Amino acid sequence: MPEAPDAVPGVNRPNLTPLDIIRAVVLVTAIASLALWGFAMWTMPWNLIFGIGAPVLVLLAWAFFLSPRPVLTLHPFVRAVVELLIYVGVTLAWWSMGQTWVGLGFALVAVTAGLFAGRRNLA
Repeated sequence: MPEAPDAVPGVNRPNLTPLDIIRAVVLVTAIASLALWGFAMWTMPWNLIFGIGAPVLVLLAWAFFLSPRPVLTLHPFVRAVVELLIYVGVTLAWWSMGQTWVGLGFALVAVTAGLFAGRRNLA
């Protein structure tokens, strides 16, 4: 019988939890929301600038500060502030599109997932 796929010698795989999946979905939703906001709420050529620029800035912030192996390591509380600023930006983008309840729903899910992840990282 072949070995189980998770029993490869010399390979350390991180444990993937449902919280990690929820946080990935929140990140993809944030990027898509900012792209939608940029393309829908601005006129040419600003829609291209904001529709591409805002998601790219969020991806750079995530890569530099929030990824599992960040480029720059921050204190956990500063890291939480960066994450909250992204969530506030996406929530305000939904509000500016006239979708208050969608923005509040996103904020609730994102902040809850961030709180659970933050508590897990502090423990």
